Amino acid sequence: MTTAHSRRNFLRGQLSQPEVPRMRPPGAQMGFTRLCTHCGDCARACPEAIIIRHESGEPVVDFARGACTFCNACAEACETGALKPAAPDEWPWRATIDASCFSLNGVFCRSCEDACEARAIRFRLMTGGRSVPVLDQDQCTGCGECASPCPAGAIKFEVPRPAAEEKRA
Repeated sequence: MTTAHSRRNFLRGQLSQPEVPRMRPPGAQMGFTRLCTHCGDCARACPEAIIIRHESGEPVVDFARGACTFCNACAEACETGALKPAAPDEWPWRATIDASCFSLNGVFCRSCEDACEARAIRFRLMTGGRSVPVLDQDQCTGCGECASPCPAGAIKFEVPRPAAEEKRA
């Protein structure tokens, strides 16, 4: 993992901060950073209003605002070709559930399961009346429907590593 060094991080006392990959809008092409002019047309076109401007100026997806319906309105609004229409199976991001999940900490909550239209999140009953979330990566579309209703903010998104790469690690 690379590290981002900046004056802002230094002044905040964060001498180095891991660089987190940015979640670009669906259909981002290989040369996205070169093609994107930061015009904001994709953000204005998004009916879900989940595309925002990152501090760098480029558009990123923010699932705290809602979910992506993969309508391709952002791609249709992009005049530079940085975004192309994409199907949900072309979107590389998948949900993960971190340790702050209420259910993992003994508090009853199933808001992510209720919101997940793809039924990628299920809860497995455990002893003592607890239940733990089980996420089926093959079912997950990465739409973000589960993220905004999560009261703990425990749902994060990452691009899964290919199975062959995981075996080498």
